[in-house]
Amino acid sequence: MMQRFLRTKPIAARSTDSELRRVLGPMDLTLLGVGAIIGTGIFVLTGLAAAKYAGPAIVLSFIVAGLGCIFAGLCYAEFAAMVPVSGSAYAYSYATLGEFVAWFVGWNLILEYLFAAATVSVGWSRYFVKLLDFFGINFMPEALTSAPLGVAEDGVTFIATGALINLPAVLIASIITAICYVGITQSSRVNAIVVAIKVTIVVMVIGFGFFYVNPDNWTPFIPENTGKFGEYGVSGILRASGIIFFAYIGFDAVSTAAQEARNPERDMPIGILGSLVLCTILYILMCGVLTGLVPFPDLNDAAPVAVALQAHAGLNWLVPWIIVGALAGLTSVILVMILGQARIFLTMAQDGLIPQAFASVHPKFKTPGVATLVTGVSAALIGGVFPIGILGELVSIGTLIAFITVCIGVLVLRHTQPNLKRPFHVPYVWFTSLSGVG
Repeated sequence: MMQRFLRTKPIAARSTDSELRRVLGPMDLTLLGVGAIIGTGIFVLTGLAAAKYAGPAIVLSFIVAGLGCIFAGLCYAEFAAMVPVSGSAYAYSYATLGEFVAWFVGWNLILEYLFAAATVSVGWSRYFVKLLDFFGINFMPEALTSAPLGVAEDGVTFIATGALINLPAVLIASIITAICYVGITQSSRVNAIVVAIKVTIVVMVIGFGFFYVNPDNWTPFIPENTGKFGEYGVSGILRASGIIFFAYIGFDAVSTAAQEARNPERDMPIGILGSLVLCTILYILMCGVLTGLVPFPDLNDAAPVAVALQAHAGLNWLVPWIIVGALAGLTSVILVMILGQARIFLTMAQDGLIPQAFASVHPKFKTPGVATLVTGVSAALIGGVFPIGILGELVSIGTLIAFITVCIGVLVLRHTQPNLKRPFHVPYVWFTSLSGVG
């Protein structure tokens, strides 16, 4: 039994032949990464982290977090180019650290993707209701837009809220599941359109907001520490970087589309690293503009971007577009999460670690049909029943484990199979891999 737990599946033993369609180019893969990374983080997390922990130095926090993710991204890129299969960190850990670790990582990835899709669907529901309210449309009662389960003050016990179901969350997850089911080409096109909408809105906020920036709001750039660790000062920058790190968690979803990339040896590193660099730039620019529009304590709000814009009469017209941008951002995150988890199910089933039904590919659409349906239906039900607070806490665990495993796996494989063909090499492998772990 112990030998089975420790056995590995060498890279060379993995077939890269696939019934899935190889239709994704470098731009498609980059947009998948952007679709997963740019969500409510840029509309919410940036302002809150600046107000509570880092002040204008939130820019430095994003640089620190971005560098950490780029180190991990380089490790992902080496694996993805070397073994273009859909299993992401699961497949990489199977090749280096053994079956038991792979099984453990696989289920952590499922935890990450499933609960991320469910969490984001609940967030999408909130913004959808806000958009309806903005136009004076109130046809959905609160009983159909809230979770029927809540958490008591002890933080453990579930209580009934009186609501029936979070219907918008169920509907958006169901619609996205249908899109993912009918084909990767259709999914990629929808993602590209949604990404174009949200990036355009982010660029509008940065571009128009720049002309209203007051440089005095950037002073002091690093606010003095309050005497508590993590409240401004250098420790605040580091604390904020740890929190906003999770704004980047979606980039590993690019690696789950490896079996649908036209030229994975070239395109996978471009997609992974390109999306990381682009999103880091957008996050930094957004942080700079927000903290320049208003004093950073004012950003301590659930809608910090709206607060910053409403402080200037000439920017009020952008406020409703922020809601549209948030909806677009959340939609693409749900799509990429469902798409990614279905392909992890596919690879685990092909290895015999979960039922073979998950390995089936739809004869017409060439998508992992059963895996997509199970993922989508599960996300819809969970999002329709549970509150966002509980769901959000469960996403981080799988992400950290996946990142650490991939970074360690690169080092292990360099030792166990040094002559393996590597179309993409991690530069300064020891420094890069250990930095990604840290």
